[in-house]
Amino acid sequence: MSPQRSNRDALLEGALRCVETLPPERVTARAIADASGANLASIAYHFGSKDELVTEAVIAGLDRWLDEVARRLEALDAPDPEARLRHAGEAIDATRREHEALARTFVAALARAQHDDRVRARLAAGFRRTRPAVAALLGFGDDPAGVDAAGLVLAQFDGLLFQTLLDPELAIEGERMQHAQARLRDALPRR
Repeated sequence: MSPQRSNRDALLEGALRCVETLPPERVTARAIADASGANLASIAYHFGSKDELVTEAVIAGLDRWLDEVARRLEALDAPDPEARLRHAGEAIDATRREHEALARTFVAALARAQHDDRVRARLAAGFRRTRPAVAALLGFGDDPAGVDAAGLVLAQFDGLLFQTLLDPELAIEGERMQHAQARLRDALPRR
């Protein structure tokens, strides 16, 4: 006999489907309940609020996107951090458009976090968990400097993602990214 999915899991998957297909303003509690097949009241029971559920769905979606990038990197077998970073950028560029709705809802969750301590805490916990994962994925090491380097990579990724949501022509991809990173390296003082 196969294990049954819990209402919590069904709600999370339903919310993720909504986040991936609807504009943020149309991701309502009713839409999530309909997409999940769960009772509307179970949202508050399992997550506290619709906003907290949507935040969890955004984090789950971003984690899945990171897993997708990791699978692409593993297929390339790029050993050094510079090559891994370059290939990670290429993987993100290749998948960015299919995750655009997720990115828009991420921006909405960030805006909500400024006024909702529970949403802020969930997003912060997601970043705390993601930084070491990105550091490992890119071969930066698990020491504080490696985890901080991953934080900078995430800041670059998020910043460019937000810019491309405003105008896709603001994307910095492929050789342009490599040239921009080289210019940045050249501009920084050597120790």
